[in-house]
Amino acid sequence: MNRRNFFDFIANIPKDKAPIVDLVIAGGGLGGVAAALAALRNGLSVVLTEENEWVGGQITSQGVPPDEHPWIETHGAPKTYRDYRNLVRDHYKRFYPLTEEAKSRPNLNPGDGAVSRLCHEPRVAHAVMIEMLTQYLSTGQLTLLLQHKAQKAVVSSNTVTSLLVKDLKTGKSTTLVAKHFIDATELGDLLPLTGTEYVTGTESKAETGELHAPEKADPTNNQSFTMCFAMDYVEGENHVIEKPKEYDFWKEHVPALSPAWSGKLLSLEYSSPTTLQPKALGFHPEGIPTGDKLNLWNYRKIINKNNFLPGVYKSDITIVNWPQNDYMLGNIADVSEKEFNKHVDRAKQLSLSLLYWLQTEAPRPDGGKGWPGLRLRADVMGTADGLAQYPYIRESRRIKAEFTIREEHVGKDQSAQSSLPKNNRGSARFEDSVGIGYYHIDLHPSSNGNNYIDFPSVPFQIPLGALLPIRMENIIPANKNIGTTHITNGCYRLHPVEWSIGEAAGCLVAYAQKNGIQTRAVRNNPRYLSAFQSFIRAQGIETDWPETK
Repeated sequence: MNRRNFFDFIANIPKDKAPIVDLVIAGGGLGGVAAALAALRNGLSVVLTEENEWVGGQITSQGVPPDEHPWIETHGAPKTYRDYRNLVRDHYKRFYPLTEEAKSRPNLNPGDGAVSRLCHEPRVAHAVMIEMLTQYLSTGQLTLLLQHKAQKAVVSSNTVTSLLVKDLKTGKSTTLVAKHFIDATELGDLLPLTGTEYVTGTESKAETGELHAPEKADPTNNQSFTMCFAMDYVEGENHVIEKPKEYDFWKEHVPALSPAWSGKLLSLEYSSPTTLQPKALGFHPEGIPTGDKLNLWNYRKIINKNNFLPGVYKSDITIVNWPQNDYMLGNIADVSEKEFNKHVDRAKQLSLSLLYWLQTEAPRPDGGKGWPGLRLRADVMGTADGLAQYPYIRESRRIKAEFTIREEHVGKDQSAQSSLPKNNRGSARFEDSVGIGYYHIDLHPSSNGNNYIDFPSVPFQIPLGALLPIRMENIIPANKNIGTTHITNGCYRLHPVEWSIGEAAGCLVAYAQKNGIQTRAVRNNPRYLSAFQSFIRAQGIETDWPETK
């Protein structure tokens, strides 16, 4: 649809529909929020939809503290992501009764969890992101539609013209009309709705040439997902939940994986991600060291009671996103709503069964069994059942892109063997880079029986070509749905990378609209590409890694 036909179309939209805006973003996770902030500060009008009660996606409604690289405090993510992190720390220092010592720490970590330098509560993450968006809500430049889900799209040729979203509270539907659309949903929901070409699951070695790809492709083989939950521990009290209806099944369940899992899923042993050999874990809800074993209690701890004045918290609070509650028995990408709900319900049963096992049967260092003082903290997740508002999604539909990132671009071993030009950290150099990131390639056990695939990557760039669908003109991905493979998704799926992808997408739409060009022209015209990269660098987006770490 050309520009004239588009405006002929929108002139005929019924008056009771939503007003026409520059950009509609479906999905209010980290990528969606970052895309919105980028577009808004560059003058666009935006509608942002999110199907859950909170914005923030994996860090809020999914309940996962940030997984980040070791240089995150100084570089390796956009300025706005580090602004977000500083605002989180400021929120605790302004509103929480911290000890003077904790308040004096420039790099305060509220939970002191082992997984991140900034383990914090989902509710605080949501509050901070709303704070970042509030000025635009106040002026009307931004419309935020929480608990709204995309249902249907209208497409003309290669152009999306409108999106129908449903209010999940009232059932009312609204048509959203915009010049551009961004798919920042957790599973790439807009791709099938708009007819945008995409892939799912695993590609074959013959397709991608990747060292770790399987011999045969399998579009239904996706990483496991997890229903996270929060808990604390009150010694001397009994908070044992009602026995979950599937407990007997999960108590005896041994994952059918290749290579083999270590034994029963509900145990303090799992398959080491790197060696796939049995590996023992520790657990003590008072944070007491468990020898040379990782104490799972400390891993994703979001509140360390010792950072706060005495008596404020009875206990630390920790998030349970462990190997023991990864759900491997079904795929939820590209399935019916009924199938999706079936697997989510079973994943909830797995997480509740894990909690019940910890409360009643988990081995204690003193030789006893179970910790009845473990308390499910539904308030932390903002739900009635105590579990996260939405599954923690590791893998999504992925666009067929102008450029697909493969293992030879970012995998440490294959990249070293490749003759491709390298950046100063050893990964492939992308002349169209619009961001940077780092995480090792970390694939959790999959729905069709793969055990962990976990191996080193190198600090990488985000190529603009991976954000451009091969055919569609005005829809851009901004989550885990960019042009990666099953393998490279394993390092492009983490919190700061998702934010970086979203910010690049929002800037891309703003730049294209400002210059009256198609988004793909930005990459394919050297003059536009150079100007766009200067445009985003001026806004705090790093496009290459510095020489020193």
